[in-house]
Amino acid sequence: MDRFEGRVAVVTGGGTGMGRELVRQLAAAGAHVAMCDVSAEHMADTEALARAGAAPGVRITSFVADVSDEAQLVAFRDHVARAFETDHVHLLFNNAGIGGGGSIVTDDRAEWDATFAVCWGGVYLGTRTFLPMLLAADAGHVVNTSSVNGFWASLGPMVPHTAYSAAKFAVKGFTEALITDFRVNAPHLRASVVMPGHVGTSIVINSQKAFGRDPKELTEDQLAQFRERMGKRGLDLSGVSDEDIRTGMQAQAEQFRDAAPLSAAGAATVILDGVLANRWRILVGDDAHGLDELVRAYPEEVYDERFVERLRERAMFGFMR
Repeated sequence: MDRFEGRVAVVTGGGTGMGRELVRQLAAAGAHVAMCDVSAEHMADTEALARAGAAPGVRITSFVADVSDEAQLVAFRDHVARAFETDHVHLLFNNAGIGGGGSIVTDDRAEWDATFAVCWGGVYLGTRTFLPMLLAADAGHVVNTSSVNGFWASLGPMVPHTAYSAAKFAVKGFTEALITDFRVNAPHLRASVVMPGHVGTSIVINSQKAFGRDPKELTEDQLAQFRERMGKRGLDLSGVSDEDIRTGMQAQAEQFRDAAPLSAAGAATVILDGVLANRWRILVGDDAHGLDELVRAYPEEVYDERFVERLRERAMFGFMR
């Protein structure tokens, strides 16, 4: 894949964050782009932004679909074929993701399963669904978004993070396995795994809303559960009002988006440069490179407090406490 001009690209999770920026930059580079997301409103905003900067003749289309539902993805694929009058696509960015399901012990199973279904199932089903159209192209590239949590299953030693991390490990392993599979059975296809560090997106805000935990609308039971979780981490919130907790949670989510070391636009540029350079492993952000280095250097201590201290010494992942 030496160019994007004239190519047909599919982006899941195109409504916000890195997905939105991938759509914008691909359109600016001359690719025809089809996106899906669960929010029609967010996609409308993305489409308007992308059209404003698109190269002449570029076509952009959007479709509401939940990537964890195979029937919805098949409907999206059929929409792409009709909208672009084509039997092939060149680029598939399995980008959609959601955070949640931290503990398999204490958290709700439905949330755990939903997180895994989007973050892993969306990648698997997306690849399965669009594979015939990729095979029909003269060249194709599957780009799967994992995370640094695909090689470090943690947000710190006192924060369970099982569903998201398990899904991102699965995405990493699946994509690496595709390299050989494509080489043997579809040599015109390539695969890349993307592993972002802290990127300024709305994933925390979107996930809170998706699982009914919008800080402004938390119930008394949810606030009690939050106090209990914080207590396990050594934070006594008994003297903090419910309203202050709501305000603090909203501020933290916004800080994750607004104070990140790398913007969503910057991350999308790194990803697209990696695709053009045919890199199968695309680390996004200095913190991703630094964490990768530390995990390799200290594999036996990565889930201990000492490892988090090493991150702090390097001023990495400041949102972790």
